[in-house]
Formats: sequence, C-alpha cells, structure tokens
Amino acid sequence: MTVNEVYKKGTAILKNAGNEAPANDAGALLCFIADRDRTFLYAHNTDILDDTLLISYLALLERRASGEPLQYLTGLQEFMSLPFRVGPGVLVPRQDTEVLVETVINFCRDRTGTIDILDIGTGSGCIAVSLAHYIHGCKVVAIDRMSDALAIAEKNALENGAAGRIEFIRSDLFEAIAGRQFDVIVSNPPYIRTGDICSLQKEVRCHEPAAALDGGANGLEFYREIVKCAPGFLRERGSLVFETGYDQAAEVTVLMADKFEQVRIYKDLAGVERVVSGICR
Repeated sequence: MTVNEVYKKGTAILKNAGNEAPANDAGALLCFIADRDRTFLYAHNTDILDDTLLISYLALLERRASGEPLQYLTGLQEFMSLPFRVGPGVLVPRQDTEVLVETVINFCRDRTGTIDILDIGTGSGCIAVSLAHYIHGCKVVAIDRMSDALAIAEKNALENGAAGRIEFIRSDLFEAIAGRQFDVIVSNPPYIRTGDICSLQKEVRCHEPAAALDGGANGLEFYREIVKCAPGFLRERGSLVFETGYDQAAEVTVLMADKFEQVRIYKDLAGVERVVSGICR
C-alpha cells in the first residue's frame, strides 16, 4: 500500500470509531511510525509503506480507536512551544494551562534577583519546566505525590535544558517542604468534581490518572487545602496562582479572600475564566 492509501485507511478506521479528528490523528500516527514530519504525507504519498511499519501503524490505530490518547501513543505533547514527554502516569498538558504559566511570567517580569517558585502537583513538569525556561534567574521546586510523574518531569527538565534550575521532591502538598519560602506558588490541582468524572471524554476518563483529576465532591478540595497552608510558605507580597475549572474561578476567589488581596481572574483564549491569582496579605 502507498503512503496515501495507508493514510486514507487510517482516517477511515478512526472516523468509524467516532474519533473527533480522524485525519489529524491518522496522519500524526503515520508520521510518528515513519519518524518523519507532516510533509511526509504529501511529499511521499505515492511511496510504498514498509510492511513492518504498516503493522505497527495498524496496531496504534487500534489503540487510538479504543480511546487511548494520541499523546500517550506518540509520547509527546507541545506546551509553551517546548516538547514534553507524556505517558499514562501524567495528565496530557493542555493549551488552557499556558494562561497559568503566562500569568506567573508576567508577575515575575519586574522582579529582580532570584525568584523562588513552588509548583504543586507538577505532573509532566510542563509548568515548572516552562517557568524555568522563560523566567531568567528563577529557581523552581516541583512537587508531586506520584513518583512516576516525578520521573517523567525530571526527564522533561533534562531534555529542555532546565534540570539545573528545578528541584523535584515527592510530597503530598506541603508535607515534605516544611520551612521553605517562595515568591510564587503555582498549581493546576485536581479540580474535577468526583461525580463528573464519569461524564468526561473516554480518553480522559479511562486513560489519564484519576488522582490528577478528582478534586472531591465539589472540585474544591485541593484549593481549600492549598489556600489554608500557602501563606506559611510565601514571602512578603508573594503570589498564589491557580488554574481553575471552567465554572470554579468565582468560588476560588471567595476561598482566597481572607488571606489574599488583589485577587484577580484571567480568561483563556476561549473566554473561559481559567486562572485566579492573589497577593499574600
């Protein structure tokens, strides 16, 4: 079969499986198997695809058709224009979270000297690594309670040239960093309501780690705990910055009101209230 025939076959398989972007995903997997960029689909569309590659491609298509995330199959996801390795132990980085990173970058823009940042629930390390990459003179402590996630995050830091500016610590929230002080605490915590997890897309519900999704009965469990403890870990005029669910920003601002001032909400590119920040009183 030619590359074009294989591509069309892959698109049809994913379309029949109900995939929302069959042409995109079929093309991405074919380029991944062939270790080529997207131009391969057009510049070499009449080439005959090697049978070994075809078998591998069909196997990946079957997994994608069953709902396994595309990024888990290729092992990569771009975030903040940087490449990140991902796998079943971490959430796939979303473009929405770039607003969180950009908010922290803007907060740090006029600061001088070393800026100490704590990333709670680092997962793939996309937030910590991006901040270390784009904020000169910062040092990041990235914590997660899952050792598998930390292993992936450390690899991403190394491959993006940020390993020397990030300290990775296994910790359930603040328990392993007692006595540390930071200028910024940033977190994209689990915020899906427990009862809503069953209604998520299959690829999220069945494949991404439940511990990184479940925010308790009302989705606010981790926000409450972090807001309660964060002032003890922030320096004077330090900032706490959260990503929130699509309908949670207002509730998070209420949680922050007693201990933080200048509490603000920032919208993502779709106009959704996605980030909440505040300055420690």
